[in-house]
Amino acid sequence: MRFPDDVPVLTDGPVTLRAHTAADIGPAYETCQDPEMQRWTTIPVPYLQEHAVSFLTEQIPANWADGSSYAWAIQYDGRYAGTIDLRDGRGGVGEVGFAAAPWARGNGVMTRAVKLVVRYAFDRLGWSRVIWRAYVGNWGSRRVAWKAGFRSLVTMPQEGLQRGVRRDEWVASVTPDDDLEPQGHWWDIPVIESNGVRLRPLVPTDAERVMAACNDERTKLWLAGLPSPYGLDDAHGFIEGRISWAADGDGVSWAIADPETDELLGNVSAFDLRNRNDPTIAEIGYWGHPDARGRGVMSAAVGLAIKHAFTPLDDGGLGRRRLVLYAAAPNTASAHVAEVNGFVRTGLARSASARRDGTYEDLISFDLLATEHPDYRKLLENVAD
Repeated sequence: MRFPDDVPVLTDGPVTLRAHTAADIGPAYETCQDPEMQRWTTIPVPYLQEHAVSFLTEQIPANWADGSSYAWAIQYDGRYAGTIDLRDGRGGVGEVGFAAAPWARGNGVMTRAVKLVVRYAFDRLGWSRVIWRAYVGNWGSRRVAWKAGFRSLVTMPQEGLQRGVRRDEWVASVTPDDDLEPQGHWWDIPVIESNGVRLRPLVPTDAERVMAACNDERTKLWLAGLPSPYGLDDAHGFIEGRISWAADGDGVSWAIADPETDELLGNVSAFDLRNRNDPTIAEIGYWGHPDARGRGVMSAAVGLAIKHAFTPLDDGGLGRRRLVLYAAAPNTASAHVAEVNGFVRTGLARSASARRDGTYEDLISFDLLATEHPDYRKLLENVAD
């Protein structure tokens, strides 16, 4: 194809994909200064103006000419918003790659762009599959792929090569018969603040506090599966794992934070959201930093998590019907948190809770029904009125 004359313009209205122009050199260069852009792509670092000039005026036109890849500039709100391309395509299978300018992120721009080029790959190029790949940890790219309908995600150890270093990659794909819509739930983790505590997503800067909490003797006593000693890598792994929970539809996990300092005081989670036997239930779990004990922090935090779990899906909640909770019989503090929040004891499993020293404690089970929650009863009263 001749560049730029033969480059097709693709648009869905808000987003337009077009041929790159010399006017895109400056914005593309600025985009490539972004630390996240450098972290998750293979662009040269440092990225110089000459790199942008070469990419836009030499490499992209040459690739269109020989059919090795097809790159478009993304235009949104009248501005250059990034670049997206289709590459390879041998045997009717190829890959999509994309990068957004920082200012354009979070507006659904890239999801729209991906859907446009995927449809082009199927309808115009005759491809039978489009593959997406990203380095493990690039949650922004993974969320775009999820929104655009990519599925059958797998992790490929050391599949990627970035500036001479092998990295693990996520890989997923779509076919012409697949709906370009999300598959399953990617749970949002809202910020909820009330009763003197804040629930918010865990972030990497929480790692030091997570490590301190998980090295506490009382925490280790009741969470026998924790590594000991618990290192900073363990804490970062825990935080990444909670993000994965949400992305996979398995659970929602919050940092319990001080409303004034935002310092982590503990963790509360609603998980087992894809329970095969009963997808309307969830389990509640929690642990606290020593600084938070004796202040009612955990009881308040669990109360907020319960309310969100019972909030209907259409209202942004988890839409649960029943919650369950377990506590070792000697862990009276944990049982107190459950009972303060209305959980009812439903049974006792003898010698079912493992201790770190190889012994076992009895395990108390609790549950709470949505119909028993005060907010649910208030809703029914309002409907009756």
